[in-house]
Amino acid sequence: MGLLSRIPRPFLLMAEKAVFFGRMIKFSHTAFALPFALSAVVLAHDTDPLSIYKIFWILAAMVGARSAAMGFNRIADARLDAENPRTAERAIPSGILSIRSAAVFVILSSALFIFSAVMLSSLCFYFSFPVLALLLGYSYAKRFTRFCHFYLGFAISLAPMGAWVAMTGRFSWGILFLSAGLAAHIAGFDIIYACQDTRFDADHDLFSLPSRSGVGYSLKISSWLHVAAVLFFAVTGLCFGLGGYYFVSVGLVAIMFAIEHLIVSPSDLTHINIAFFYINSMISVVLFFGILADSLLPGGLL
Repeated sequence: MGLLSRIPRPFLLMAEKAVFFGRMIKFSHTAFALPFALSAVVLAHDTDPLSIYKIFWILAAMVGARSAAMGFNRIADARLDAENPRTAERAIPSGILSIRSAAVFVILSSALFIFSAVMLSSLCFYFSFPVLALLLGYSYAKRFTRFCHFYLGFAISLAPMGAWVAMTGRFSWGILFLSAGLAAHIAGFDIIYACQDTRFDADHDLFSLPSRSGVGYSLKISSWLHVAAVLFFAVTGLCFGLGGYYFVSVGLVAIMFAIEHLIVSPSDLTHINIAFFYINSMISVVLFFGILADSLLPGGLL
């Protein structure tokens, strides 16, 4: 307490605001996509030497893009969040942050993303605008299509592709399969997460797969998406000639997907937060360490 009393009040207020903004965009959820971008960086190392400069700006671009997208989503959904008991305590509807301050945050985050793209390459800069528009556009997908989960999956799946292009300046079929796996992974768990708001979405004429097609059917689609994700991850390993460490990690991911679908069912949605916050956040990390192990330990596990 004595130490805090010595810190100037303006700095304490700034730190408090930073915490609120971090909660607003759920900064901790960056773990869902960031390890996939870093996986692309490690995979690119075989042909393009690692560069601290590029890694720094890739990380900055990731933080900027995700922060802008999540901040914009909170602004677009402010009225709906206020009416939904599950989200009424979020920063904007609860009055902790204003729409204006959130808008400034989105503008600064977007600027960080575009500037990071400039620092990487002219190609990254040119693509930064349509990518940013795609990320921000997701916030309105729930207004017109039940396939908004696939939109989100596609938008986030651009992370490893973008990191690969930033590192190499070219396209790769192998990294396309990694992006496809990420898209299926994200779309699958977003469907599970949306099951919490089935009644609310239906009552407010919002589109989601659970509210339009039912929870049971939606969970089946989610399970098939996660099967597809495992297959895409396996094909990624074959494309890059990865070894035993990586394929063990793919096996662990498959087990985590199975656990996720065992603990969530149409009759029991009480474990959704466990599946979402714990299991899903580990999938990308496990896969990344599988790729990293194959890179650092070329002898292989098998």
